[in-house]
Amino acid sequence: MSKIPGDRRYTRSHEWALKQGDEVVVGISDHAQEALGDLVFVDPPAVGRKLAAEEACAVVESVKAASDVYAPAAGEVVEVNSSLSDQPELLNEDPYGVGWIWKMKLANPSDLHALLDATAYESLLENEE
Repeated sequence: MSKIPGDRRYTRSHEWALKQGDEVVVGISDHAQEALGDLVFVDPPAVGRKLAAEEACAVVESVKAASDVYAPAAGEVVEVNSSLSDQPELLNEDPYGVGWIWKMKLANPSDLHALLDATAYESLLENEE
């Protein structure tokens, strides 16, 4: 079973969002990286880009497939993880830590409450299997 930290919120499309001050860090879940396999390329959204909730805004590519990554909520990209351009495998090695993809400032911080908590996300995964 995939690891599911309880300190963040999750989307049905397997992204996670972690509130840090007035920003939110975004990445893909352990389940998502496991399903994709060895990641070889990450194309994050551009800093300054305004995102709509559930907008496809990044791409991760593995040896098996390319997959869109979706914004968990509306807001503006304020930073991207530049380490991933040279080391996309960080997403496989530590999807909840150094493998984060971007940080954003939310248009409406309460949008995070609409996302799944760890228990609900775990139920989603169990129902997918």
